[in-house]
Amino acid sequence: MFDIFGSGPVLDPELGELRRARGLWRGTLRLSEATAPLVLSGSRSAPDPETLAAARAIASSYPTWRLSIERAMFEHYSPYAEAVAAGEDQPQDSLPVIETPSDVWPHTNVEFIQVTPLDGKLTVEIGYRVAWDEEHTLGARFCAGQFLELCGSVLAP
Repeated sequence: MFDIFGSGPVLDPELGELRRARGLWRGTLRLSEATAPLVLSGSRSAPDPETLAAARAIASSYPTWRLSIERAMFEHYSPYAEAVAAGEDQPQDSLPVIETPSDVWPHTNVEFIQVTPLDGKLTVEIGYRVAWDEEHTLGARFCAGQFLELCGSVLAP
């Protein structure tokens, strides 16, 4: 049934259908390895134009972003591997062997892509589940196309 207080869907020529739910606009976005939920900020009537522009740029920027992401993920992985090698930690499943930054990709899954303000700046966050850290979702954050950080514990929006 039509809800007179709800927002109707928005059809974006590049991002497809976006629907408002839980205060954010939601759709999907295809990256090189996966299609993931896409979450955008905006008003009740539509996503913000700046947010839409940033979301449209993700797919073309992602191939270059991957280098920053894989280096940060490899840095995140290294202490886990060192702890297991030293006998300090025993993971539930066997820890994958990752010898170079580019080796992280077979052990990652994109969980979400979010384009929202963070500390007052429009930020793209790509959430990943990784095989070596079963307890956390990692967030690769970008602002104005520049890598900011790999946050070690984020929540899906």
